[in-house]
Amino acid sequence: MSRSLFRLVVLLGLSGWLGKTALAADWTQFRGPGGAGVADSHDYATTWSAAENVLWRVNLPGPGASSPITLGDRVFVTSYRGYGVDKSAPGELARLERVLVCLNRADGKVLWEAAVKGTADEDRYQGFIQSHGYATSTPATDGKRVYVFFGKAGVLAFDLNGKQLWQTSVGTGSAQMGWGQGTSLILYQNSVIVPAFAEGKALVALDQETGKQIWKTEADGFEGCWSSPILVDLPDGKQELVASVPFELWGIDPANGEFLWFSEGIKEGAICPTLVAREGVVYAIGGRQGGAVAVRAGGRDDVTKTHTVWRKDFGSYVTSPLLVGDHLYWVSDRGIAYCVRTADGEQVYKERLADAGQLYASVVFANGQLYAASRENGTYVYAAKPQFESVAKNSVDEDAGTCNATPAFSEGRMFLRTDRYLYCIGRK
Repeated sequence: MSRSLFRLVVLLGLSGWLGKTALAADWTQFRGPGGAGVADSHDYATTWSAAENVLWRVNLPGPGASSPITLGDRVFVTSYRGYGVDKSAPGELARLERVLVCLNRADGKVLWEAAVKGTADEDRYQGFIQSHGYATSTPATDGKRVYVFFGKAGVLAFDLNGKQLWQTSVGTGSAQMGWGQGTSLILYQNSVIVPAFAEGKALVALDQETGKQIWKTEADGFEGCWSSPILVDLPDGKQELVASVPFELWGIDPANGEFLWFSEGIKEGAICPTLVAREGVVYAIGGRQGGAVAVRAGGRDDVTKTHTVWRKDFGSYVTSPLLVGDHLYWVSDRGIAYCVRTADGEQVYKERLADAGQLYASVVFANGQLYAASRENGTYVYAAKPQFESVAKNSVDEDAGTCNATPAFSEGRMFLRTDRYLYCIGRK
């Protein structure tokens, strides 16, 4: 275990931690409950602007591609600063630090922030890393602690008052072509599962209380993977950790890291989209040219012939899908909305979102609608049904910041971050 210097700034005295208990409606990890991208049943705004339905907006310490998470009366988000903020003048690498910020959900007031120094091994601000920077991993919380993955600076746990509890290194390697880190944490029982694919070509499980390693699974096949694994419920009540890696899907025992099975997956050397699953069937998309596959989890060794449900030649290079009813939905990184039948993979529609440009954020389902945040041209809302129906396009004109992050949804509030601001959006 290594400990970096960090600076904790308490901006508001806290005698307790939440004004109300954490609810099932909290958005506690990347893509919310179960990583499914599906919000609770509250009513959410479908239109907003600087003058409409923006409940609050706060300046962030710096840019980032990580998503916000929520826990009771609090919102957590990460940013970076000190290096790589300005493409024309990136500055000195030694000044890089990543920041975890805790805000009051009601008004956006900053309650505390914790800053963690980068390491001497950090990737230089050049090439593809300029598209997303150094705060790409979404935090996760178990209701007692907040966990962050800061790449080569390691995994850290904080209590809900901002005190650092532990810090553990999971490697200092670099992803192929210097693309940086892009995976997020998974919480399982008493462990934090870390997809340290860029840092160590490994999955690492750490004890939530101490940060000590429980197990570690290393494989060269993790190289080229920026997709976060998911926990999949099997019909027999067991859970498996399933990862989409270049060319294959892997099933892993989350209790001990044991390799269980594999199947042919997305036939591409770089995988970004995260999986979704239902009733033991895992759905994967990915690839520059696009690919999609559905595979039943479970089994042993090579299950390609016995467990593959269907395979198609369309998909998305960066963004992830979600499941609503009997259909898969996603918007590709090129701004094309897809609807696909889960039963057989048949394409129901393929529609371009007008002037969307590029997307890195994944679509979210809330209140019967699908929300897709583009990088530069606002957030699109369209109906979650097998007939494409545009509902609204929303933006805040004076915000010129890039949006790389999937928004968080909780109890009627959407939390949307750009490189400059964190927004709370809801019906007034």
